[in-house]
Amino acid sequence: KLNYFPQPQDIEESDFVEVLEKYGRHSFLAPSQVQPSFSAFYRAGDPILIYFDSSSVLSMLRQPVKMGASGLCVDGNPAGFLDSKSTSCTRFFANLRKSCMTDPALDAASYYRDFTVLKVPINDTIMQSMKVIYEIEYSGTSGIQSVSVQFKVTNISENSRSSLQQHFTVHFWVSIPILPGTRTLSHMLPRSGNPGYITGAPLLIASSGAMQHMSILRSESDGSCSRFLRHTVQFGRNMRTGCKISLSPILEDSNCSYMQQKLYKAFQGTNRAEDFAITGNAHSSQAEEWMTILIQNCSVQAVNCTSCCMVPVTLEIQILWTKVGLLSNPQAQILGARHFYQCHPLKFLNTSVVPVTTVVTFTDMTDWPEPPRGQPQMHWKLPFDIFFPFKVAMNVERSYRGDLAGYFLLILIISSIFYF
Repeated sequence: KLNYFPQPQDIEESDFVEVLEKYGRHSFLAPSQVQPSFSAFYRAGDPILIYFDSSSVLSMLRQPVKMGASGLCVDGNPAGFLDSKSTSCTRFFANLRKSCMTDPALDAASYYRDFTVLKVPINDTIMQSMKVIYEIEYSGTSGIQSVSVQFKVTNISENSRSSLQQHFTVHFWVSIPILPGTRTLSHMLPRSGNPGYITGAPLLIASSGAMQHMSILRSESDGSCSRFLRHTVQFGRNMRTGCKISLSPILEDSNCSYMQQKLYKAFQGTNRAEDFAITGNAHSSQAEEWMTILIQNCSVQAVNCTSCCMVPVTLEIQILWTKVGLLSNPQAQILGARHFYQCHPLKFLNTSVVPVTTVVTFTDMTDWPEPPRGQPQMHWKLPFDIFFPFKVAMNVERSYRGDLAGYFLLILIISSIFYF
């Protein structure tokens, strides 16, 4: 419950033979083909089952992934239940014109047509068919509620090149009942810590009540800002990105607000960050675990320029955090976050390309306590005449030695007189 690892099984010498017979085998031996068993409900990581009505075949919903250094697509990878992730891979075509019409990988219908998704993993009963989607709504008591799929297509020239990169994403949303007959959807995301943030884990934000990962602009190979891909902000790691946004030439001053809004939206992305999670295991329904992001836009007034437009060119995401709890196991939590925009005047006739920059900085505000002190030191305070008895004794002894020498000298003188 507190992130402790499971206790491993202790193997005694007497149990070793039994364990060896059960688990000890060469890695190249294929395990026996056993029909997989399914529980009454999906568990995290379980493959999502689909059913083909035309052929009465039970299969799995698959999410293509890349394999090897070339990143070629492998279509046999199953999508795991509650495992939200994005994958990218590359396909090569010998004849793009022919493949465009015959290859199922380029046919959008092949990703949703002629099969249905099972609400719960039951072998012998096929549930009522539902709309298929790769954004899956899930309820903790009733299993999968709905599935939908979205596509974004693009036109390519058959003479340009013979390779095409595809992106696949599976998102899970949990259905949370609020009042009878009403519910809300919350994006299922993995924790970024428990409870404190872990360095390198995604920063959690809320956008329109749904939990997301904070992201910033990402550049393509030609330096332009990507329209679909963005960098995920990782806790504790400063970042700096730069790219170029293309704008159509604007000649009218009234279109300045359009330019500003377009650049602001490019910085924010599709999911505008409104709140951020204070800790890495914040729950979307707990308001005290979230804090509003401070947003400071720049002034829209241009200085000494009648045909200029003040547009945002730099976004600084400033995050203050601290460590709390025991010194032996401190937990990182965020104190505050601010989006600070910097603007620059642009002339309307020179607005075809705008270079933009995004900077993310994490500042540690931990107020560490004073280090523990050692054992107290004794400060002796003695009277100034503490050595008086010893001084008196030494003076008496010194005086006695002087008198004895004088008497001895006097005796020698008197003896010499009587001798002569």
